[in-house]
Amino acid sequence: MTFDVASVRASYPALGDGTVYLDGAAGTQVPAVVIDAITDAYRTGIGNVGGSFAASRYSGEIVAGCRRAVADLVGGVPEGIVLGQNTTSLVYRFSRTLADTWRPGDEIVLSRLDHDANIRPWAQAAARAGAVVRWAEVDPATGELPVEQYDTLLGERTRLVAVTAASNILGTRPDVAAITAKAHAVGALTYVDGVHATPHGPVDAGALGADFYATSAYKWSGPHIGAVAADPALLETLHPDQLACSSDAVPLRFETGTPPFADLAGVTAAVDHLADLAGPGAGGRRERLLVSMRAVEEAEYELFGVMLRGLEELPGVTLYGKPARRTATAYFRVAGHTPAEVAGHLAARRVNVWAGHCYAWELTEVLGLRESGGAVRAGLVHYNDRSDVDRLLEAVGELAV
Repeated sequence: MTFDVASVRASYPALGDGTVYLDGAAGTQVPAVVIDAITDAYRTGIGNVGGSFAASRYSGEIVAGCRRAVADLVGGVPEGIVLGQNTTSLVYRFSRTLADTWRPGDEIVLSRLDHDANIRPWAQAAARAGAVVRWAEVDPATGELPVEQYDTLLGERTRLVAVTAASNILGTRPDVAAITAKAHAVGALTYVDGVHATPHGPVDAGALGADFYATSAYKWSGPHIGAVAADPALLETLHPDQLACSSDAVPLRFETGTPPFADLAGVTAAVDHLADLAGPGAGGRRERLLVSMRAVEEAEYELFGVMLRGLEELPGVTLYGKPARRTATAYFRVAGHTPAEVAGHLAARRVNVWAGHCYAWELTEVLGLRESGGAVRAGLVHYNDRSDVDRLLEAVGELAV
């Protein structure tokens, strides 16, 4: 099945403003179908759930539809999809809940490859519980997270292993399935941060061995909604703090307050959009997503090769990380210029990139970049094309002399 990037781009109103959006790792633009879905929800009339009137029933249908959509995207089940305002809020929710079961001397294993949202909440929860934090280290030369180190990190007191499915600055895709298998062998739970990985290829949370799999809709053309996928039977064993009158049913017990119903309608529309990126196909939504996201992965990686080669050929440009498996994400510096100066220069030429640590707090320290301003991050998503890459290279080339 072919991937027609011109057709994909045409469905995004924001892309018509002449700006190059290479900032997708921090949040993507949204297609018209998502905008329409959110607008239509408000136009139709929505109410809080649990009422006997039509607007309330409609909101309930939106929530149920959103759970089904996210489940199809990550390979979960609707009954195990927990929704929240963002994944950082959700990881804090789960870290506090799981830490209630930890005892002094228990251990958790964190990775320095991860976004701080999959580090700090766990470390803070461990400190309160008296649990010990053990660290999986990154090879600074390659950006890889060696699997073998987990053999010495894990033991009978390990309660949780948190690891990313893809680095948000280097793109590194560690062997998550091998890591989670080792964790399960000692009876530990696994929390996989799929926020950066989900937009760049097909996802099967079960095959990854994720007891919890986190994703953010705004990283794959949806609104600002986070989700965690888990086995409902596992969720039944956990008891987060909640209001006395709140539902104790799974997954509702993990969700606080009234959800943004119109945004949840937008999440469903975003998943449907992803399922059709490679054109209409046969089968259910899950099957179409697997085909479509595989096409996205191939198209992005081909274009990323052009970006990497172009950056490597520019004088004074240093690229960080050479992982064997990665997303289309580049992290680089230009000699003689701070990362902020490079990002500002590109912004003046309407090329959007990020500069700094990008919340990869531990990893930028490993790379020796944190205290000096991090680096520049440019990432591809499914709506980027060759002209975007050419404009990036031209703009960077003006500085790389």
